[in-house]
Amino acid sequence: MTANVVAMSERNSSDKGDTHATGDPIAPGGRIAGDAVIVGGGLVGLSLGHALARSGLDAIVVDREAPATRTDAGYDGRSSAIAYGSRCVLAGLGLWEHLAEHACPILDIRVSDGQSKLFLHYDHRQVGDEPLGHIIENTAIRRALSQQTGAARGLDGGRLVHIAPAEVRGLERRSGRVEAVLADGCRISASLAIAADGRQSPIRVGAGIGATEWAYQQTGIVCTVAHDRPHRNVAHERFLPAGPFALLPMTRLADHPQRSSIVWTERAALAPAMMKLDDAAFSAEMTRRFGDYLGPLRVIGRRWAYPLALLHAERYVAARLALVGDAAHAIHPIAGQGLNLGLRDVAALAEVIVDAHRLGLDIGNALVLERYERWRRFDSTALIAVTDALNRLFSTGAAPVRLARDLGLAVVDRLPPLKRLLMRHAMGVVGDLPRLVRGERL
Repeated sequence: MTANVVAMSERNSSDKGDTHATGDPIAPGGRIAGDAVIVGGGLVGLSLGHALARSGLDAIVVDREAPATRTDAGYDGRSSAIAYGSRCVLAGLGLWEHLAEHACPILDIRVSDGQSKLFLHYDHRQVGDEPLGHIIENTAIRRALSQQTGAARGLDGGRLVHIAPAEVRGLERRSGRVEAVLADGCRISASLAIAADGRQSPIRVGAGIGATEWAYQQTGIVCTVAHDRPHRNVAHERFLPAGPFALLPMTRLADHPQRSSIVWTERAALAPAMMKLDDAAFSAEMTRRFGDYLGPLRVIGRRWAYPLALLHAERYVAARLALVGDAAHAIHPIAGQGLNLGLRDVAALAEVIVDAHRLGLDIGNALVLERYERWRRFDSTALIAVTDALNRLFSTGAAPVRLARDLGLAVVDRLPPLKRLLMRHAMGVVGDLPRLVRGERL
């Protein structure tokens, strides 16, 4: 096990037990203490670590993957649609300045149903001057998170400790503290444990928190494509019988001045055959589904395939434990809102923890955690229901249903007030928003 230990300040931590010194390795069987231990160092877990450390708390992130593994280009081929509200969160964490050059603005969104001539068009100018969102490769986000974890920064007296690769083998939750036991015997003591360890979250399972889940019998095929005509910062989502086919604008590269990210939802039974096609045949299949609007689509580099499933935890909190990101909810990628949902978890949980800390309260207190659950439950439940319903509705080929949904798209397109509301929802700026989402300091 190696430890990447970053001092966000040089404050004395003697009041927290044997907190290990900045820059020293964590010896097997040793001890370290902080305010919160975050299990999982992915996009959500490490973002939460940054949020807490920048606001004066000691956050310890434990990740089973080495930083070099997570930041390798072959680790994750996906790109994420970062809504405007999520951009505000990343800016508040000091990360957006390191991501801006990799971020392609989404100025328009076009939603269509197969070959129908009826469609829904979102234009960012109808709701202001800001883009609706940005498309960023996940690898770029991981690298920014990792690089900033490795840069000493003294902000509000907090500290971020990143332990990786390491595995949490047990989590002991007592009345006043939690203790995470690592595979090498190292023990981490904190006031609160946070599970950011993914859809199959061992921490959630170990806490006895059940979940509603089912597989969609669909696979998400992801790759980057080049095309001849400019995308003009338009994101396309075309609904097909097997599921949505999204083409998302990406930044220019010297050797590929016009490129986009593909998220192709295919029947699980057919996806393996598609993945086995050579590049020419695979590219032809993509072009057949999307059309020649941008010219022929040509796959660049590797392809990835991910099984699609829904999960919703019965509870987001337990005694001295909170769930964030996919550990609490995993949704269909039909609207590109998965990471945005997780970043809103980050903003809300960080806010309730930081507010409690500033008042001198126990951040693992049940009342603090209940506030987080109440805040996040409605937003998550509503988005899960909407994405699931849309996937089922647009995957139905019955002629009456197809006609009804095409008319529905056309009607919404001609109702500016409703369309503006839906656009603001897509931007993540509707509802009871945490300070970070509103663009305010945490």
